[in-house]
Order: sequence, then structure tokens, then C-alpha cells
Amino acid sequence: MLGMRKELLFAGLIYFVTMFTLFAAVYKFLENWHLSEFNFFIAGILVILVAVGWGYVLTALIFAPQKQMENTLTTLSNDIMHELNIPLSTIQANASLLKKNLEDEKSLKRLERIEDASVRLKKLYDELVYTIRKEMHEIEKESFDVKRVVEERVEVFQEQQRNPFTLGLKPYEIEADKIGFEQMLDNIITNAMKYSSKEAPIHISLDEGRLEIADKGIGMSTSELLQVHERYFQGDERKEGEGIGLTLVKAYCDAEGIAIQIQSDKGMGTQVGLDLSRVHI
Repeated sequence: MLGMRKELLFAGLIYFVTMFTLFAAVYKFLENWHLSEFNFFIAGILVILVAVGWGYVLTALIFAPQKQMENTLTTLSNDIMHELNIPLSTIQANASLLKKNLEDEKSLKRLERIEDASVRLKKLYDELVYTIRKEMHEIEKESFDVKRVVEERVEVFQEQQRNPFTLGLKPYEIEADKIGFEQMLDNIITNAMKYSSKEAPIHISLDEGRLEIADKGIGMSTSELLQVHERYFQGDERKEGEGIGLTLVKAYCDAEGIAIQIQSDKGMGTQVGLDLSRVHI
């Protein structure tokens, strides 16, 4: 949606500059021929009519197909999301009903795994819906407590039973794109875990609007730090991933007005700091 607005503004600017140039040329032509003001007025009206007609044709030719495609994709994505949500809701509802009637410990544990998997699937579903809507429309911002969001995301990562986490968080309310914030946070934490040993702790602190995620991983050299926001860059190509995590983090922070700082030493670890003061409420 934002991209389409930029295209409209750019096309409009070119259109009006062209029309102004044409109008000036006609004026100069009529002035050289020493025509009356009335004839000049008639010529001006004709130029304006041509401009309006050409503008309409230009808009119809360029932007109408794009709008139609956007509407088609929106309808298609809504239908697909609806169909995906039905089996997901069915799994969650039936799991809750079965849990009430089961007493066997093994069966209950298996059912809990199903419930946990459905919760993760619901999260992925929400993120997919968010990504599609973000491409079609601007995402509305909402107010939320960063402390609570961090705790929720860390709880999900702790289920992987990998790195230990230490938290030092104070409540801090901000207004931003919440799902985008969660994705951004997930990318940072995922990187911290990926480039650390399984036993290395990850420390997350939040104090006076500064959120910091620090690890004791492989760290980065000065040259690597200069490339860290480049798409497809990976500090260690042996690790799994596409190398776009921090690129997405930077894009989100730039869009929301969140300042990001990364400090790292080779073999010592990395610290990512986010200044949330600009989105504080």
C-alpha cells in the first residue's frame, strides 16, 4: 500500500510538471503570435481538457490493473487464511475436550504436546496473516508492555531446552506494530542462540526504554559488524539460516523509529541494544 502511494505521488509529480511545461509552451506560442486574451483563455481551457483526459487514461492504463490484482490477492489470501483457521480451531477445541476426559499420564503428556504444537501453529498463522496484510495495507500500531512481550517470547524459546535465559526487565509501554516487534525480537534471540553454545546464557534487560539482548557466542569482527545488516550476510556460513534476520530487524527499527546498536567482539559475544524512547507512551 505504501509502495503504491509512492508510485502515485511520483507519477503525479511527473504529470503536473509535464502539463506545466506544455502550458508554458502554449502561452509562449500564443504570445509570439500576439493573440488576444480571450483566444489565450480558450487555448488554456483546451490544454486543461487534454490534460484531464490524458491523466484519466494514464491512471486507467497504469494503476487500474494493479488495483485489480491487489483486490484479487486480498480476496484469495482471506479465503486461504479462513480455510487454514478452521482445522486449527478444530484441533485446539478437540484437544481441550479430550484433556477433560483423560487420566492416563502418558496420554496427557502427548496431548500437551499437541496443544503446544497447535499454539505454535497459531502463532505462525497469525504471523502469516500479518505478513500478507502488511503487503496490502498499512499495519495499525497498538500499545503494549515490552516486558510482557519479551517474557512471552522467551517462554517459547525456553521450550526448545537449549540456552538458559537471564532476565532483568522493567515495565515499559510503547506504541508500535506489535507483531512486527515480536518478529524482530525473535530474529535477535534466534541469532543469539544460533551463534552460542547450548550452555551459554542469553541475558535480556529492559531499563528506561533501552532493551538489550546479550550473548556469549562467537561474536563478530569489525569488518563483519560493517556487513551485519546486509541481506544474506552470515557470520558463520556453517550455521543454518538465510542471512536475512538482521536485515529484517533493521528494516523494522527504521520504520518504527527505533535506534539499534550492535556491539561485538570476536570470541566474546554480541550485544544488541534497542532505544525504544521514540515509541514510548
